[in-house]
Amino acid sequence: MPKVLFVEDDPFIAEIYKKKFESSGFDVLNVTNGKAVFKEAKENKYDLVLLDLVIPEMSGTEVLRELRHNPEYPKDLKVIIFSNLSSQEDREQCLKLGANGFISKTEFSPSGVVDEVNRFLRQFNEQEKNFSRQEHKGDMSQNEKKQGKRVLFIEDEAVFVEMFGKRLSDEGYDVVIERDGRMGLERATNEQFDMIVSDVRMPGMTGHEMALRLRDTEKNKNTPMVLLSASMEEEYMKELSEAGIVNKVYMKTQITPSELTYAVNDFFRDKDK
Repeated sequence: MPKVLFVEDDPFIAEIYKKKFESSGFDVLNVTNGKAVFKEAKENKYDLVLLDLVIPEMSGTEVLRELRHNPEYPKDLKVIIFSNLSSQEDREQCLKLGANGFISKTEFSPSGVVDEVNRFLRQFNEQEKNFSRQEHKGDMSQNEKKQGKRVLFIEDEAVFVEMFGKRLSDEGYDVVIERDGRMGLERATNEQFDMIVSDVRMPGMTGHEMALRLRDTEKNKNTPMVLLSASMEEEYMKELSEAGIVNKVYMKTQITPSELTYAVNDFFRDKDK
């Protein structure tokens, strides 16, 4: 049973989400301020902290900063921001401070929030498996490296950079990370990559818009492109693939880092035949 520390000072909102999580099999403790978060983080183990940015006494960003910089708290404590303050600046600030993800209150229903939390937990579990696998595997031999294969991975959420980017890198690919759509476009325009993997929803420019621009250039008109999305209509995904704009579109909720890596392996294996 996943254990969640839910930081929310509005009793009405807290009750709604607490009941929703508990009905979905979660063990939830609701606290209302930073001091309570610090106490719980020291005394009990949680699979995830769901942290609002607007809480009494100190802001959510101040709580996050303390959790990440004070060695008294577990380094592996997972913190997801859950807030109405969801501008790109808010997201970027929280990710820089060490948040493992961001969920906007305005974008999801209570059921959708539960789904998002489950998605993050699956990603964290996959991350731990990858770390464990790498520890036993040791350094990959030179023969196992995907020599010369450069992958541009464009993703603004730290948890997905860590999960998908690291898994591709562990497999032996030369992975270059960009966290902004415009910067990704510039990097793809100025350098040579064997594949581009991008999130759809990106700051600066969407992955879809970036793909369209790259397809209009001689250099990248045939570069393999894969898009990842957390919330895209299935029909729209199908249209992107059938139109030849991208080679493949995956839902983040339906593919693990290992599965994505295997798909990339299969693509290059077929291409190199």
